[in-house]
Amino acid sequence: MPSELQSKTLVKVVILGESGVGKTSIMSHYVNRRISAQHKPTIGADFFTKLVPVGDKTITMQLWDTAGQERFCSLGVAFYRGADCCVLVYDVNDAKAIKQLDSWHEEFLIQSNPKEFDLFPFVVIGNKIDISSNPIAVKEVTEWCRRKNNITHYLVSAKNGINIDESLDAAASIAYEHGLMDDSDSGSIVEVRRARRNQKEPPVKRCGC
Repeated sequence: MPSELQSKTLVKVVILGESGVGKTSIMSHYVNRRISAQHKPTIGADFFTKLVPVGDKTITMQLWDTAGQERFCSLGVAFYRGADCCVLVYDVNDAKAIKQLDSWHEEFLIQSNPKEFDLFPFVVIGNKIDISSNPIAVKEVTEWCRRKNNITHYLVSAKNGINIDESLDAAASIAYEHGLMDDSDSGSIVEVRRARRNQKEPPVKRCGC
């Protein structure tokens, strides 16, 4: 059996954010290279799977999209627990982005109850950079990421595909480093690693234009 198949394993990444920020569009572009021009609110949760190369391994990345609407938050425990990384998505043109990120960050930690709250890995994605050349929320969110243990911060456009692969490939790598899940159903044994937080200033990944 080829070594890359032997080294495949599973990571779970949960994507959170308000309804309408573009979570499903980001995931669809990443997995299927498909962009929906018409917004349709997610009901409950969507589940995507993609094989992602991480170093010399190929991992199976599960992407879970829970609904942004408040009435579905009660479903959170089943969706969040077992996650290896959480991606928080916001609209760079929304002045309420900080309040929303705070709420989802806290919601995830409460529902998932990780062993180490301060070390659990997050990635923040600011979507819709194609709409404005001067997005109002980016500066505040960058500072927010710095205060939250230097969370990696990407600026993307689901419409144009800018930084979509880079941001979610980073989430896959971070999830893998944090600790790969032990698949108890199949009895497979997977390697477990603990992430070491980089204390440098969090990078803001912008488009190359």
